[in-house]
Amino acid sequence: MERFTEHTGIAAPLRISDVDTDQIIPARFCTGVTKEGYEDALLHDWRLDREFVLNRPDYRDASILVAGANFGVGSSREMAVWALQNYGFKAVVAPRFGDIFRGNSLKNGLLTVTLAQSVIDELWDTIDSRPEIPVTVDLVRREVRANGATYLFDLDDNARWRLLGGYDDISLTLRDAEDIDTYEAARRRTLPTSRRVVMEGAIRG
Repeated sequence: MERFTEHTGIAAPLRISDVDTDQIIPARFCTGVTKEGYEDALLHDWRLDREFVLNRPDYRDASILVAGANFGVGSSREMAVWALQNYGFKAVVAPRFGDIFRGNSLKNGLLTVTLAQSVIDELWDTIDSRPEIPVTVDLVRREVRANGATYLFDLDDNARWRLLGGYDDISLTLRDAEDIDTYEAARRRTLPTSRRVVMEGAIRG
């Protein structure tokens, strides 16, 4: 997956709490077999409202979402993360996240930043009043910066290491590919081949 070190972009204020994964991507759109093509389904039912924040010209190119508490609660569908990424979001900032959604996000390279509700309120006011203002999410320093203010956030060391290195579960495994090949080469000598299994079955039969 793509490495995340620092990202600067437009932030969209989603002043809604308890956004569950069925609202992020309704179940009727979860029919694909790849990670691509979910951007049109992101928050689909809300985007039918012309006044919805992502339909406003100032936020159509937003790459940071500043949401309310309990973002991503509900089912474990990984498509919710893919839809956000396909749309162009690199990070989501909120007071709290659904645990499974947060885990899925970190494993797919979408940074979830937890900040106090009072800070979220301040960010909402800032980006509502000045939509064009750049917001920076800095994983190296664990900071969110906007309008001259700096907000520190916590992220456990392992999750941070994986995001900085761009390590998903597959790439972590591939780091040990040489050792795995060595093990498998030795292991095959002790296992029956499919031909031997078939022949022994025929003899017993």
